[in-house]
Amino acid sequence: MAASRRRRRTTAVAATLAAVALTAGLTTGCDAVNKALDCVQTADAIADSVTDLQQAVESAANDPTQLQESLDSIDQNLGEIGDKTDNADVNKAVDDLQKAVDNVRTAVRNGDETPDISPVTDAAGELTKVCTP
Repeated sequence: MAASRRRRRTTAVAATLAAVALTAGLTTGCDAVNKALDCVQTADAIADSVTDLQQAVESAANDPTQLQESLDSIDQNLGEIGDKTDNADVNKAVDDLQKAVDNVRTAVRNGDETPDISPVTDAAGELTKVCTP
């Protein structure tokens, strides 16, 4: 049930950002359009990555390797996202999210099997905020 809620949230975020991009194209200059399009491209990957991390933390007792694999996947997605945008605000939000992921990775390396991922969730929320023109 939680997975379907997360999937709906992911879909809702992507749809909202797509609507913002279309609206921005009709009502604002090119800068806002580019910013919105950059964000639309990142929304789905970020939402999926955060969902994967949440699920990995929840099941860490059953499969500790899943947490590491999830962190590796997020790192890869963030690298790709950073390569796709030249928007400074989006890049800063991506950097903040990367720092939060690195902190979770350090906690796991130090033996924490159920690290606090709220900074990751917060950073992903901040990315959504900067996507709004």
